[in-house]
Amino acid sequence: MKWKVLFLVVFSFIGFISNAQSPYPVRGLCISAPSVDIIDEFVEFTNNNLAPDGLNVLILRIDYRYEYKSHPELIGDNPYSKKDVKKLVKVCKENNIRLIPQINLLGHQSWHSTAGKLLQVYPEFDETPNIQFPEKYEWPNSDNLYCKSYCPLHPKVHGVVFDLVDEICDVFETDAFHAGLDEVFYIGDDNCPRCQGKDKAELFAGEVTKIRNHLKENKRELWIWGDRLIDGKTTGIGMWEGSYNNTHRAIDMIPKDVVICDWHYERPDPTAVLFAAKGLNVLTCPWRNTENALAQEKLLRSLIDGASREMKPKYMGMLQTVWGSAKGFMESYKGVSDTEDKSATCFKALTKVWNK
Repeated sequence: MKWKVLFLVVFSFIGFISNAQSPYPVRGLCISAPSVDIIDEFVEFTNNNLAPDGLNVLILRIDYRYEYKSHPELIGDNPYSKKDVKKLVKVCKENNIRLIPQINLLGHQSWHSTAGKLLQVYPEFDETPNIQFPEKYEWPNSDNLYCKSYCPLHPKVHGVVFDLVDEICDVFETDAFHAGLDEVFYIGDDNCPRCQGKDKAELFAGEVTKIRNHLKENKRELWIWGDRLIDGKTTGIGMWEGSYNNTHRAIDMIPKDVVICDWHYERPDPTAVLFAAKGLNVLTCPWRNTENALAQEKLLRSLIDGASREMKPKYMGMLQTVWGSAKGFMESYKGVSDTEDKSATCFKALTKVWNK
């Protein structure tokens, strides 16, 4: 018995030292929720691959792929049951992985020529109903249509989406929620009877704050992508990874406890310091360029090393993003696929740095 107690004490101490030496607390992955037929495979992958390689935060983009009880009219294709979700909750708890669901709010309410589930069922929530979907989608186009947004000032939209947010957070047993909020090109439209003439930065900040305040009621944290809070023109980062419609000024209007996922895919742009200097917690997010990812990781370490006592904890860590299928990522990561998933290659390179 004494040996067992001694072993536990030594093991806990080693774990403490290991965590203390970690340059940042979050080593995360953001990926689309795997299709229902491979949930068991993904659970095994999480247990046997991701957790041993150092993962401690997993964001699953679930959106409308759940059997919602609050709004069954919004159930999407290939939906998860409560039992399916609990398999993921169990493996994450067993491996001390923080599990966070994502539903895209505000932007990304359509794709190419197809409305997303929310606007299919509730077309009255559309910020730009005057802009019609083309039969054949092309970018660029005269309407600047990338993805539709819902109107943040529609009096009924939050009653619907917050029901979904609460339900998915409850079933995931989570203390955080990722709301997306990236690439919002349609906001404060001149033809919207509620939003026209209003400051786009104030509209964006108002939506972030409204979501954050709702989550706060249940002691949950809001995570969002950071691109709309960066001045794309001044920085030269551009309209995808930064804002061209002046929403960037919202960075000074949102609550300081919102977690920012700062993604850059073409260059290792050092914008994490912008968010940290504004008092916001920030994660650096690569995708498929391994060289850039390693440069971003090295930069993050440098920022932490040189930061003041106040700034240092703002740099939360790294969040690998995956924009292909979960199955393709898994197979490539495990080396059982003939096709390389570059995000898997990128993530493996990061885990090697973590585990040095």
